[in-house]
Amino acid sequence: MTDLSLRIGFLPLVDAALPILAHELGFAEDEGLALTLVRDMSWATVNDRLLYGHSDAAHMTAPLAIATTLGLGRPAVPLSAPFVLGLNGNAITLRPDLAAQVTDVGVPGDVAAIGQRLADVVRTGTKLRLGVVHRYSSHNYMLRYWLSGCGIDPNHDVEILTVAPPFAADALASGEVDGICVGEPWNSVAVDRGVGVIVAVTAQIWRRGVEKVLAVKRKRLEAEPEPYHRLLRALWRAGQAFVDPSRLDEIANILARPAYLDGSSALIKGAASDQILFAHGHERIHVPDFMFQHREAANFPWVSQAAWLYAQMTLAGHVTLNKADYATAQAVFRPDVYRAALRPLGVPLPGASAKLEGGLSDPTGVGTVQGRLILGADSFFDGRHFDPDALEAYLA
Repeated sequence: MTDLSLRIGFLPLVDAALPILAHELGFAEDEGLALTLVRDMSWATVNDRLLYGHSDAAHMTAPLAIATTLGLGRPAVPLSAPFVLGLNGNAITLRPDLAAQVTDVGVPGDVAAIGQRLADVVRTGTKLRLGVVHRYSSHNYMLRYWLSGCGIDPNHDVEILTVAPPFAADALASGEVDGICVGEPWNSVAVDRGVGVIVAVTAQIWRRGVEKVLAVKRKRLEAEPEPYHRLLRALWRAGQAFVDPSRLDEIANILARPAYLDGSSALIKGAASDQILFAHGHERIHVPDFMFQHREAANFPWVSQAAWLYAQMTLAGHVTLNKADYATAQAVFRPDVYRAALRPLGVPLPGASAKLEGGLSDPTGVGTVQGRLILGADSFFDGRHFDPDALEAYLA
């Protein structure tokens, strides 16, 4: 029996799976929650709905939660992210003729070499137009990180513009953009239509890159923690179902419904199972950790992930380095709430709230306050590390 209700805003993306499955598979109901899922078409609308009180929580790009808290482009409203809805799951897709110049079409390649060949194209004087889903998105910062690491200045050598995820394949098909960095299933839609070729997936750029979060107003979370604790437990159980191979078809069919992604269950299944079609007419290829979910405390909101995003926002010129803002940005991620909500389930809970990002090359046991936890490799494509306590040195 449900005694509490929450409205959750989301975009039609595979990484919106956990709130959808929490509702559809009964995990929210088991926690005494009635969920209403509200589908939108752009991140700006998802954010507006949350800020103006038309939703109680939101599936949101992690940097947008930080930007909203810092007051970038609008009056500041403090948000909290007590749960990461997944890692990775995005790709970089180029128009077919451009892809043929930079990669072996249809198969994953060395993203550093692909980026260097793309730099060769840019040096001919071609100014490419690349679409991302929001100015303050992991997609934008991951794309910029890759471009910069391959010798392309994202502020001058290319033009980066915003395209809402459901229209990304259309923008590519129309010639409005030469490439897109977007979440699934929209890369796969472009490939299926023959208008795009995947040249890189974000798991190749950062093996454990933070992506979407559950965002809530900080004031509401702190005034009424109980409904959100229940929601986090339901989301954790939804993640457990998501990674169960025996439920893959069931989950893909749920997500494909008109109320949710309104798309092909086959394309959704491919993304959810890390089986990626890089180009039309080729075979699907297993890409390890393409969409990383649930395992290794993937849903834990590491403060160091928020710190890395702030560093990228600084490099992009979206913020000016400021110690107070840096602390505020890190405080958006709430490992304390995650631990409090999930402790009753007996799940592994990291003891630390931050770590050296990109510092693991092999599976490594880490300290916990509950359970046993081994984290896998989390490397960046360029071999760099990010120490949240050494921001200025990182930016130098």
